[in-house]
Amino acid sequence: MRFTTALALLASSVLAVPSQTVKDMNKRDVIVKRADMSETCSVGYCTQNGGTTGGSGGSTTTVSSFAAFTEAAASDDAKIIYIEGTITAAARVDIASDKTIVGAFGSLLDGIGLRIQGVSNVILRNVRITKVLADYGDAVHIQDATNIWVDHCDLSSDMDNGKDYYDGLLDITHAGDYISVTNTFFHDHYKASLIGHSDNNGDEDTGHLRVTYANNYWYNINSRGPSIRFGTLHVAEQSPDYVCMRVRECSFNSYYLACSGAINTRMGAQALVQSTVFDECGGTVIESSSSDDDGYAVVIDCDLGDSENEAPAGSLTAGSMPYSYSLLGSGSTEAAVYGTAGQTLTF
Repeated sequence: MRFTTALALLASSVLAVPSQTVKDMNKRDVIVKRADMSETCSVGYCTQNGGTTGGSGGSTTTVSSFAAFTEAAASDDAKIIYIEGTITAAARVDIASDKTIVGAFGSLLDGIGLRIQGVSNVILRNVRITKVLADYGDAVHIQDATNIWVDHCDLSSDMDNGKDYYDGLLDITHAGDYISVTNTFFHDHYKASLIGHSDNNGDEDTGHLRVTYANNYWYNINSRGPSIRFGTLHVAEQSPDYVCMRVRECSFNSYYLACSGAINTRMGAQALVQSTVFDECGGTVIESSSSDDDGYAVVIDCDLGDSENEAPAGSLTAGSMPYSYSLLGSGSTEAAVYGTAGQTLTF
């Protein structure tokens, strides 16, 4: 089966070998897996346009301070950057091209946002980021960048300070392209993930914003799981939240738990939603709202629970993607995604 939307969620193809079980911060059983820091993207849109290799083939450096991390991230050469321990700052760090940034199991960037802007070929894996103040942007911001893979990350804040105290957890804007977001845990946040920042940016965004969301877990998210304009979105094997789109979207293998909303397709967006479960979300989880023009959705093998799909029917099919992908089936999605998404890798 092949799929051509900009946002794809795939999990099974990027899972590592289980080694042990622990408890994470939200008390779920987590399967810890061993992985290789030099791995390249094999899932979704980041396999296109020549592929995404990050810092593979370059030197490896270990960082445990803000100064060392900032210096390594900005370097011109291909590099694998391994984060150890907790690094705390109120800041934003720019990431240069040809970088793989890997977090050690248990490591944390506290208050530090990552900006991937005007560059290409970047991989973020197993990185945990929390509580980035709005003054420093999103936890991860991808702007005018191509071939980006975000995998096994843990992105969060809290719900104690209102919706504008923090910005997004992962936003993709200004024609970002060939991006995959996989096995990532989005939680405890108001505005989780945005694709396309404005209804008025169609001239730049149209034909770009091709993103794959696969095997992600969304918990206690108020909105934007994700929200998308102008681009192409594929969502699969994820966990509950809210999604707004103004692009072509495909969603599969996703699990949404205790989220206030889920998929909002708008401004002509086309959404394909497959093999996805909405658990304890209530209300409408697939809709077209908040813009002058409708978006559309095709929903296949999804468990809506006590929620509803109110989006107009779209035109995407299971064969619309330019890459191959596998579906878990909605009956298997929760078990496959719940304990594996997030910072669950060791190296």
